[in-house]
Amino acid sequence: MKENFEKFDTIVVGAGHAGCEAALALARTGNKTLLLTISLDAIAFLACNPSIGGTAKGQLVAEVDALGGEMGINADKTAIQIRMLNRGKGPAVQSLRAQADKKAYHIEMKKTLEREENLFVRQGEVVDIKLVGEEKEVTTHLGLVYRAKSVVFATGVYLKSEIIIGQSREATGPNGFKNASKLSDSLRGLGIELLRFKTGTPVRLHARSVDCSQMQLQEGDEDIYPFSYMSDKKPENKTVCYLTYTTPQTHEIIRNNIEKAPAVSGEIKGIGPRYCPSIETKVVRFADKERHQLFLEPEALDTQEMYLQGFSTSMPADIQKDMVRSVIGMEKAEIMRDAYAIEYDCIEPTQLKPTLELKSVKGLFFAGQINGTSGYEEAAAQGIIAGINANLYNKGKEQLVLKRSDAYIGVLIDDIVTKGTNEPYRMMTSRAEYRLLLRQDNADLRLTEIGRRVGLVNDERYARFVEKQKKLQEIEEVLQQKVKVDETLKRLCEENGENLPRESMKIHDLMRRNNLDIFKFAKAYNLFAGIDKTLLDVVNTKVKYEGYLQQQEDDVKKMLANEKVLIPIDFDYAAQRGLRTEAIEKLSKIRPLNLGQASRISGVSPADISVLSILIKK
Repeated sequence: MKENFEKFDTIVVGAGHAGCEAALALARTGNKTLLLTISLDAIAFLACNPSIGGTAKGQLVAEVDALGGEMGINADKTAIQIRMLNRGKGPAVQSLRAQADKKAYHIEMKKTLEREENLFVRQGEVVDIKLVGEEKEVTTHLGLVYRAKSVVFATGVYLKSEIIIGQSREATGPNGFKNASKLSDSLRGLGIELLRFKTGTPVRLHARSVDCSQMQLQEGDEDIYPFSYMSDKKPENKTVCYLTYTTPQTHEIIRNNIEKAPAVSGEIKGIGPRYCPSIETKVVRFADKERHQLFLEPEALDTQEMYLQGFSTSMPADIQKDMVRSVIGMEKAEIMRDAYAIEYDCIEPTQLKPTLELKSVKGLFFAGQINGTSGYEEAAAQGIIAGINANLYNKGKEQLVLKRSDAYIGVLIDDIVTKGTNEPYRMMTSRAEYRLLLRQDNADLRLTEIGRRVGLVNDERYARFVEKQKKLQEIEEVLQQKVKVDETLKRLCEENGENLPRESMKIHDLMRRNNLDIFKFAKAYNLFAGIDKTLLDVVNTKVKYEGYLQQQEDDVKKMLANEKVLIPIDFDYAAQRGLRTEAIEKLSKIRPLNLGQASRISGVSPADISVLSILIKK
């Protein structure tokens, strides 16, 4: 008898930024993988801001790349402007940000998926998920049935999503794409708790209708490196962005119509993002501010649509027009697409293990905005981890957990599965306590060996990594050389306001002085000819921040001591004496893997951890 289903090793549901990384990671590690998407035109779609990277997000992109992912490569291919944010600040908070060509990004990622040998891309809405023994069975709206050992859900903001503009409410996904109307109920049927969140996106304006002469020009950086160390060509700056501001008139229009804002009128019930609020929220929350900055950014090279970053709103369309035209340089602005808010279902993420596997169902993984996060980069980061762990699950191997000291990805996942989130979660540098160790420039040094170990870093990528390590070692060996107290050193010290040393010193030790760095020594002594500046940057940071780096490494060792104290998965917290009731409830719900994770659970006090430590040892 013919089976009425098609079989795969893994099924990935959703082809946004999380789904793409998960599917590629699985296919590249030898799994026959089915990628189901509600629309082939929505693959890797940049529904909101047409950019990749940014503060803390640039670090996530570099980490995805170091593990063997695709986002950095695709961003380099399609970048039309690139900048290093926070360049004047310390290396811990510097992050790369690329303005991407919205259309090209989608097209290039779709090509990548289609060319992957073990990957089968199929359009279709998943309406049901069932457990059939050890297998998972998904059914599409057309009645097609597929089975696999594991499933990764990466459905983004499409679950029962609704677009809201004023009093208008439409059951659809971003940009008019179809939503997923039935899967939420099927997930609830598995006992999964869902939340209702919301996010929004600004208006798109016609370029001819804005007066950029009244705005501040924002050009890209020329001397910049790409996201991926697989990219041989540096991204080119092909366009510019502009900085402008709201006016007192903008704020007055908003205040006079605030009762029409859906969040105020009751049209919006979902919880919105704290760190990316609507313009009306900003005007109300920061009533003392006379203006708010906005960035006007091109969507792509072959369109006149421009994105007004910082102007997210769900006000009625006629009010939006008045609001936009009160902004400096936009007195005659033509709106091409109205701004909107989108409400959607997501899961309560504390139901997941740090591997992103559902605690209650083996082989069921979740990644991206369905986990209550926001942002393309956060989604891609979870996607690659879910893909890696679904592969390891399929092969019966121990799954990967990145620690907070390993990567921003580790911080992101630990935060959502340990603390949960009551609003769309966004990654920020301030969330990473070891951010000086977790820089963008050393992501490959931290994670490539891990990517290699799980089978995702291929030979070409690994050869480049080994070559980079070799060159870094050569640079550091040069820095161990001593320089004489001669005219060259005297001139270097005088030019940079430093005292001349009394005797010969290693370049490494002299570099620790405030006003001297590797680039000044390279110029003065004709060193490092032909060596890439990015490599010199890595070594320079390592030397200049040596003391701080050592301090953070000492802190990591203390943290890891608690991480090594494992807690049995069936540990009966309720049966233990000395734990507070709240601690018992939280610990029983989260089921931390170790004492370190337990210490980060909201509602579990240091005293509870001390008691728990004794109980575990007993």
